[in-house]
Amino acid sequence: MTPDELVSLDLAADRAAASSPLKSDCLMAYAYTRGPRWQRLLSCARTPGLHAMVVHRFGQWIPAQPFWVRLFLEPLYLLLFHRIRTKWGIGIGRLAQIGPGCYIGHFGGIIVSGGARIGSNCNLSHGVTIGWSDSGEKYGAPIIGHDVSIAPGAKLFGGIRVGHNVKIGANAVICEDIPDHAVVALTPGYTILSYKGNRVL
Repeated sequence: MTPDELVSLDLAADRAAASSPLKSDCLMAYAYTRGPRWQRLLSCARTPGLHAMVVHRFGQWIPAQPFWVRLFLEPLYLLLFHRIRTKWGIGIGRLAQIGPGCYIGHFGGIIVSGGARIGSNCNLSHGVTIGWSDSGEKYGAPIIGHDVSIAPGAKLFGGIRVGHNVKIGANAVICEDIPDHAVVALTPGYTILSYKGNRVL
């Protein structure tokens, strides 16, 4: 994308966030696509993470509706929630507070606790768990700031606070507070046991 297109997209995202978190989610998914406009729109429509966010926003919209509307739409939400969880492997608790512009680029093994609070413009990868802790000093679920990127396999547990503009590396296990603008990475989780030249056959 050209710089002018990026600026235009940022302005559009700001307007969308002010009017509708879902519009901002769609714009974020659109920003990650390439090709002609029709192809990018088709790619967005096929993105599992966007499906999950649509259902999540829908589930949070229902309680504000009149009783008879809720009576009709509640079973539909439960059906869609179950479908997203079983087909795409994405389970987002209905009570989770997620800011506008959330992007889930892949699917599988993504769990977000209903007690979690996630800021705007956050990126969740596959295998990410944002979970609840039932006991101890860190009782509760994570509070995550704006512009946070969480790489595949990362796990965040308990009543911790993750600052703004934080990058969390793949397979990291986070159970302590993380300050703003931090980069968190797991040290190499492997050991080379042998080389070609020192093997004993």
